[in-house]
Amino acid sequence: MVNNQATGSGAAPRACAGCGGRIADRFLLFSMERYWHTRCLKCSCCQAQLGDIGTTCFSKGGMILCRNDYIRLFGHTGACSACGQSIPASEMVMRAQGNVYHLKCFTCATCRNRLVPGDRFHYVNGTIFCEHDRPGGALMSGHLPPLQGNTVLPDQKVC
Repeated sequence: MVNNQATGSGAAPRACAGCGGRIADRFLLFSMERYWHTRCLKCSCCQAQLGDIGTTCFSKGGMILCRNDYIRLFGHTGACSACGQSIPASEMVMRAQGNVYHLKCFTCATCRNRLVPGDRFHYVNGTIFCEHDRPGGALMSGHLPPLQGNTVLPDQKVC
């Protein structure tokens, strides 16, 4: 995102990609190969005016996002923590310990059964186990921290 001063006399007026109106303001923004009024380039989720909160914006799945909403929705990479493939913006996801997963990839490491909202699971050293396949008593007696139980909650990649 680039903040430009609008050109003076003799320059052809530019149309705003947000509202379609002519940009006659003193300042305009150039982002995603288009020009914007400063008031029109907004985060699709929180509606923050992106020119006011920084010099970057993110675009994915037809949405324009501030940094915080992009990370909240897509994680740092926008990729599934299990398979490493990109996650489309419209797809439902599962989250565990700050990681994001495709629904099909959120499975028990032992039995490979897919976990669904409401299932209890254990997250151990980055690995997901269903309630029945959690590591056994032998691991519990060692110096590892106690297992934490979690309940799967759905998470959508929409605002």
